Amino acid sequence: MNIFRSFDEINFQKDTILTVGTFDGIHLGHQFIINKLLKISEDNHLRNLILTIHPHPQIVLKKTGKSSVSLLTSIEERLELFKKFRVQNVLIIPFTYEFSQITAREFVVDYLIEKVGMKRILIGYDHLFGKDRNGNENLLKELSPIHNFEIERLERIGEADHSISSSAIRKALLNSDLITANKFLGHHYGLRGEVIHGLKRGRTIGFPTANLLPDDEHKLLPPVGVYFVYSIIHGRKYYGMANIGYKPTVTSNRILTIEANFFDFNLDIYGETITLHFVKKIRDEKKFSGIDELKNQIKLDKNTCLELIS
Repeated sequence: MNIFRSFDEINFQKDTILTVGTFDGIHLGHQFIINKLLKISEDNHLRNLILTIHPHPQIVLKKTGKSSVSLLTSIEERLELFKKFRVQNVLIIPFTYEFSQITAREFVVDYLIEKVGMKRILIGYDHLFGKDRNGNENLLKELSPIHNFEIERLERIGEADHSISSSAIRKALLNSDLITANKFLGHHYGLRGEVIHGLKRGRTIGFPTANLLPDDEHKLLPPVGVYFVYSIIHGRKYYGMANIGYKPTVTSNRILTIEANFFDFNLDIYGETITLHFVKKIRDEKKFSGIDELKNQIKLDKNTCLELIS
């Protein structure tokens, strides 16, 4: 997969089909767009290109007093998923306040057409772009005959009254509803980060853990609790259990940690980057009377996870 990190890096190619968006989470709606993009690209011998935005516009344009958006995917997680879904070319738009002031018309003409070579554009049912999000399908229809490009509008994907969106997935995750979140994502929610040294208390009770430092400070963490997870490490899938929380039984400080204990695992992975994939929440975090009670509960948690492995 070719990765371009600015418009200056990408070469002009007049037969390009593209789509533009944040693609946070790369959920089923995004995957529908990606598959459509690849199909049209293959059928018409066009270069396929996804333009994704980083940092998230809501982070750059954050208003005073308002909380910043929590990300479903860091930029590196997004790139991994694009590669998984066989995307051939990705352009990361470095989003800044200055870039946010570019009008929708300028963005289409000066960037998509003149710098990239857009021949066809795929847009979602609610696609808005450009300064103050004033760009829409009507503007594209106005520019299309002038600049000789085609537009394909894709409808909403959803079921019942629930539309699949990054916002809906964030809400589900914050409500500990991993079933809905993973269903809308079309894959298990992931948390990517570096394995760092912890206090190594886990190994003293027979459950050594990998402590994870997320690779993006804006990443949305599942609520505090114990989870059934897995990770692909050195090409092999390892199941395990992860705790997100404050370890109230062993410490009184309020420092949030992310720890995973993998089953049948004895590799040294300190300093390596791994992704935890969250399958199911097992229970809430709680304070136990002592180490023995904690250890017994962890054994029960492990048995619960082992029963979930199919």
